[in-house]
Amino acid sequence: MANPRQVLAQRLKALREERWPDRGITQLQVAEALGGKKPLSVSLISSWENHAKPVTPPMLRLAAYAAFFATRRSIEQEPARLVPVSQMTAEERASRDELLNELTDLRAAASDPEVGAEPAKTGLWQFPPDENVTIVCAQLPADLREGFSYADPTSPDYVELYTYADLDALIELYGHIRAFNPDVQVHFRTAQELEPDDYTTHLVLLGGVDWNVVTRALLERVELPVSQVARHEESEIGGFEVKADGNSQLFVPELDSDGRLVADVAHFYRGLNPFNGKRTVTICNGMYGRGTLGAVRALTDAKFRDRNENYVKQRFAGADTFSIIARVSVVMGQLLTPDWTVPETRLHEWPGSP
Repeated sequence: MANPRQVLAQRLKALREERWPDRGITQLQVAEALGGKKPLSVSLISSWENHAKPVTPPMLRLAAYAAFFATRRSIEQEPARLVPVSQMTAEERASRDELLNELTDLRAAASDPEVGAEPAKTGLWQFPPDENVTIVCAQLPADLREGFSYADPTSPDYVELYTYADLDALIELYGHIRAFNPDVQVHFRTAQELEPDDYTTHLVLLGGVDWNVVTRALLERVELPVSQVARHEESEIGGFEVKADGNSQLFVPELDSDGRLVADVAHFYRGLNPFNGKRTVTICNGMYGRGTLGAVRALTDAKFRDRNENYVKQRFAGADTFSIIARVSVVMGQLLTPDWTVPETRLHEWPGSP
């Protein structure tokens, strides 16, 4: 059986040598395009193509590979460049999505510590074959992108993913869903890029009402006693509010005296898609980015996903709709994956106890 890392390395080399054989794309051209004003080293590109001792590229670089080889316009000028996805034709974008799906699958296999082993199945992130999944992120507000060349579409340094909020959660979840659903098309979009057909797929929403307008719209359409209180000012940290039986309770993140995050509040919701009752909607949300990542990692982290999955199955007994608000601890700036089996971690559950 071929080593998955070698398979990925061979594919990257084949893309460079065979995609446009009349042009003879060099490793230097790939390095220049992927690095922008700060080209990557040729030796790094070589290590990714090395058959004997291949190095697995990070997901962000594979996304750039997919964009580069999606359109011949990438090499129409010197140095070679990445064409922003927002400026691609429908055909180019479809080519980019197909390549990204392929490279993501190859990377997932190459990253498996037990080469050749079947990944363990986790039901909540498994979808029926041929039922598309769309992951929806917020776009970073314009004032946070201002002055950052990698997020400026007019800059040679532009990388589309730098315009996404909750990028760490997106990369974590996208790779996981692709690995567990080889027969499913998985796309990711910013809320502003959604097309009508996207709304009727299985929707996965990352981030909250501050920036993700689709999360805001969906929360208004689903049956749920939980709402998010937005962070309007730096001094107002917001929270998740639960209203039931005439009472209200607000769950807020915890900051230390220096304003550093000690614990975020994460919200995981699964229900039926209000735009297509035969598909699902999942919301992974936090008051801060680490809360959103914590909601994702609860069901992707290999150390915790099985126990959290089993807790959901036992607690909600296969219900189509449920919600968990959980505490996400942050230590030295790093989040700890929430363990839903620990009562102190779970701040609120809906539906309530049977």
